[in-house]
Amino acid sequence: MEPEIRVSTVVQPHEDPEKVILAVRNIFPDWSPNKNMVKRTFPHHGSADVLHGNTQSLDKFLESISEQRILDTALDAMTLDMEGGRHTDFSISRQAALVGKISFSLGERTTGGTVEISIRGEDIDHWIEDITWHQGRSAIPRRAGDELSMSEDGTPNEWFDKRGRPTIGEED
Repeated sequence: MEPEIRVSTVVQPHEDPEKVILAVRNIFPDWSPNKNMVKRTFPHHGSADVLHGNTQSLDKFLESISEQRILDTALDAMTLDMEGGRHTDFSISRQAALVGKISFSLGERTTGGTVEISIRGEDIDHWIEDITWHQGRSAIPRRAGDELSMSEDGTPNEWFDKRGRPTIGEED
């Protein structure tokens, strides 16, 4: 069974809703927000608007992380806030999405806003492992939440010491 993928973003009063929607659709082309918004006149004195909706496909997202060669980073970022293998939430930079790139946001305030992605379904952890798989995992296997995962603040775990010797599998 395919997971449910929900995408949302906040349009601030100073932002152009058309550009915000374009940024999201650069990564999730079939995304349909819950409301239609038109370009605002400046200055706009209203409040922020939350746009949300579902997408059926992560194809463009997966193509981008593969082209950028950040599949292991994606595995870590997408499973950092995993709840029981059935639900995960993560964020990407909306500014990077505007140019078709993926940059994961890990809790910090992100210039240009974020796109929030929520994925629900059975065995999401295994599903994410499968969609981020690459040939390098034949030599260095990875799993969601393993000892090679980045920390919650995005700090990587080192796989090699300062002399280039592998540290994977060493006992502390």
